[in-house]
Amino acid sequence: MSKTFKGETKSGFKFEISERRLNNYELLELIGEVDEGQGQVFPKVVKLLFGDEQAEAFKDHLREEDGIVPNDKMADEIKSVFESVNGLKKS
Repeated sequence: MSKTFKGETKSGFKFEISERRLNNYELLELIGEVDEGQGQVFPKVVKLLFGDEQAEAFKDHLREEDGIVPNDKMADEIKSVFESVNGLKKS
């Protein structure tokens, strides 16, 4: 059974990500594409990282009153997730 990392983003979203999800080459490929400016693959990063159900909950957590999920908030929170997981891996 794979290890699970539990954490919380800066805005208070509590998440669980399995080590197996993090150790996914396709996730790494997509992150590389995002870094190269291909932002259109970002939704796939979120789904591979969290899985469908948790990805939807994450979007709902960030959704504003007008129904919009701001790109900048999403990017900041994903960065927060990776920072949190990296901190958990080191402890």
